[in-house]
Amino acid sequence: MAAILPARITKVLPDSIAAEIGFEAGDALVAINGVQPRDLIDYKFLCSDEFLELEVLDASGKTHHIEIEKDYDEDLGLEFETALFDGLIQCNNRCPFCFIDQQPPGKRSSLYLKDDDYRLSFLYGSYLTLTNLPEREWQRIEQMRLSPLYVSVHATEPEVRIRLLKNQRAAQILDQLRWFQARRLQIHAQVVVCPGINDGKHLEQTLRDLASFHDGDVPTVASVAVVPVGLTRFRPEEDELIPVTREKAQEVIAQVRSLTQEFRRQFGSNVAWLADEWFLIAGEELPSEAEYEEYPQIDNGVGSIRLFLKQFAETAAELLPTKINHPKKLTWVVGNAVEKAFQPILKSLNAVEGLEINMCALSSDYWGQTISVTGLITGHDLLLHLKEQDLGGGILLPNVMLKHGELVFLDDMSVEEVAQKLHTKIIPIAGVKELIKTCITDSVSV
Repeated sequence: MAAILPARITKVLPDSIAAEIGFEAGDALVAINGVQPRDLIDYKFLCSDEFLELEVLDASGKTHHIEIEKDYDEDLGLEFETALFDGLIQCNNRCPFCFIDQQPPGKRSSLYLKDDDYRLSFLYGSYLTLTNLPEREWQRIEQMRLSPLYVSVHATEPEVRIRLLKNQRAAQILDQLRWFQARRLQIHAQVVVCPGINDGKHLEQTLRDLASFHDGDVPTVASVAVVPVGLTRFRPEEDELIPVTREKAQEVIAQVRSLTQEFRRQFGSNVAWLADEWFLIAGEELPSEAEYEEYPQIDNGVGSIRLFLKQFAETAAELLPTKINHPKKLTWVVGNAVEKAFQPILKSLNAVEGLEINMCALSSDYWGQTISVTGLITGHDLLLHLKEQDLGGGILLPNVMLKHGELVFLDDMSVEEVAQKLHTKIIPIAGVKELIKTCITDSVSV
């Protein structure tokens, strides 16, 4: 087990208990009531008490002991450098489709960390494989009721999952699902379809197996996302992977839809959903909004386009004016996978008198893809496609292209660097409201 380090504080929320006491960014939390928290989960659990005794290191290295009385479950108002105070539990699989292994060498070290940590899965919805957990971690999941977790299943047949993960422990997946079932804990599953390996009859077997865990008042498998394998030009040549063709996408859509109709009759739910990418690759219409139910796999690209269109229509009805006072021209960059789907949004924005939005729907030369989702467009791609173009007053940049919390693209280029080379302003935008407000406010004009 890795050593537990003091949890370095990066932010103290204003008007919080911590601000009142005098905590500052740069301080580090060592212990709560004599216990060193391993991670954010421990921190939240230990902080729920009404009486706390904290051991804190200030920025100069001096130790302080602080006693706090507060309401039960009241938050202290601290944010930390990392959610894990004892280090990341890394992946021990060698999946040929792993995105980490499909990147070029020489970029920032954090891009090569293979996260397979159940704590990040519980806190942030990242996917893990369950192949690297010692008994004490299983016990912790049970004792702390860490549910739901997000699990990369890919295949339920032992030999197929071993082939995909290159790990003998991958064979245990059905036993592990029974473990969750016995404890009334839930998972959301994903299946990355690799043509020729886990498609066809194997995909049907996997989805039927997973659906069998959907019964009861607390379904063990709450939902399943079926995702096409994503390949880049940096992947190893001997990886035995085949790209998803238009025909394969159409075949998978038909197969999964047939199964989900059956599941709907049996469980009153689709149980499994296809990622938006399948429909974009196949050139087929996206499912209706009603088919996504409560959008249980939205962060996996299941229904995100449909939800974005819905949110845009609702927000536009509220915020979008018929005209703006100062004419404005902007360039909106997206992946070419959504070019067709986003036409209604483009039409709406350009119906505003005085507003001109040009959509640049790009493929990623950097990754070697002909069809690209927005989140994989890099600084390299912007420079390649947008140099010498009339970009108007600036570029509207969906922040899914950027590293979380930083103004850096996946290829390590910074937003500032790209803006300088394109001689324009780049405006990162998060969500529909920010898109509309940026378009109609006077801050960026020609």
